[in-house]
Amino acid sequence: MEMAIVRHRPEALELLEAQTKFTRKELQILYRGFKNECPNGIVNEENFKEIYSQFFPQGDATTYAHFLFNAFDTDHNGSVSFEDFVMGLSILLRGTIQEKLNWAFNLYDINKDGYITKDEMLDIMKAIYDMMGKCTYPVVREETHRQHVETFFQKMDKNKDGVVTIDEFIESCQKDENIMRSMQLFENVI
Repeated sequence: MEMAIVRHRPEALELLEAQTKFTRKELQILYRGFKNECPNGIVNEENFKEIYSQFFPQGDATTYAHFLFNAFDTDHNGSVSFEDFVMGLSILLRGTIQEKLNWAFNLYDINKDGYITKDEMLDIMKAIYDMMGKCTYPVVREETHRQHVETFFQKMDKNKDGVVTIDEFIESCQKDENIMRSMQLFENVI
């Protein structure tokens, strides 16, 4: 008995071109790369973690990849299609500051309740440090991620209620020169 392989067909290129900030040629290049890694046209979380971990061989990227996967899986169906991927990539690489900050907030708001809590930020920070590995310089101490979270909340939790709203997040990020510079780092990639 043979099992049929279900393949996902992406939306028409014209539609993706209209929905993203990529040209037809860029979309074709991205699609070739996506299909090379995901021949059936979609990627599940395990495959996403394997692919993402290749970029961070010195650390453990699985937890951060989990958070990133959830941010790309906007319809929460357990898979990332080519459309999901290019929509997110379009925001990250070519989106407005507002779009990028909304996307980042969504990444940090792990349980999607509209707030970033200290626990959520701690989980993200720990995942980033795990991903970077033990071979960082200067060596990262165990309490460093907690200090970063405290600093984050002192800066962003304007009304001191223990959570950061999307408005507090965006306002604080827009006032931070380093964050604003980092938002523009990848604008000319691809």
